[in-house]
Amino acid sequence: MSEETPRNHLALDAMLGKLATYLRMCGYDTAYALDRDAEADDDLLALADGEDRLLITRDRDLAARAPDSLLVHEREIQGQLRELADAGVQLSLADEPHHCGVCNGPVEEVAPAEPTPEYAPSAGDETVWRCTDCGQHFWKGSHWASVRATLADL
Repeated sequence: MSEETPRNHLALDAMLGKLATYLRMCGYDTAYALDRDAEADDDLLALADGEDRLLITRDRDLAARAPDSLLVHEREIQGQLRELADAGVQLSLADEPHHCGVCNGPVEEVAPAEPTPEYAPSAGDETVWRCTDCGQHFWKGSHWASVRATLADL
């Protein structure tokens, strides 16, 4: 990974789905192989190259084939996050979400008077965001606090 240029556009292989969610919550535009129908190595390499994304992978051969990649060795999320932090990737929660944790689409704040799904709090009671692509709703609840605690332990 180039140290002089921070990378905000990432591509992750099929083994790193949970990591994709964390990176999206940290504000990274994160293309995940299974979300983009790019499970095959050649497809993922083309996606990373075509969209100028840093490839993050657990596959040594795939990392060696990519012009810009970061190889992750750990299987568990905490170890993967530690490896990224050690490689210079900034890992802290964004003040507010920019990318959907589910599909990576853009999110927008829900107006206080707008209804929210049954699983989400009222936008009149707390700030809620909605993905403009998949419709998923997000708020700073227990999952947000859990991710913040995980990142704080790095």
